[in-house]
Amino acid sequence: QVQLVESGRGLVQAGGSLRLSCVASGRTGSMYAMGWFRQAPGKERECVAAIRWNDDTTYYVDSVKGRFTVFRENAKNTVYLQMNALKPEDTANYYCATSTYWGAHRTRDYGNWGQGTQVTVSS
Repeated sequence: QVQLVESGRGLVQAGGSLRLSCVASGRTGSMYAMGWFRQAPGKERECVAAIRWNDDTTYYVDSVKGRFTVFRENAKNTVYLQMNALKPEDTANYYCATSTYWGAHRTRDYGNWGQGTQVTVSS
């Protein structure tokens, strides 16, 4: 089992930046990829970014391309989500999750989940 803890919640103005962190512990050797998901009230949870552990291949949903960057610090088992040029529509609860394969980045492709951290972007 992998335990995940997110941090970096905040309230920022539109156009601002925020960095989220996700620290993994436990059976981290089973991780093949880590994804960042978000869920806004009344909406489905979606994967906004993901990174493959062995070669740093990344995935971004179209709505965040050019604004969000996912990267990892292997020695600390930590993955970051750098969010720039934030928009009010980025407001959501953000979760990190791990997968044992590189797939379609659907919610069901990921297993272990963090508790989530709230990001609020004001206009």
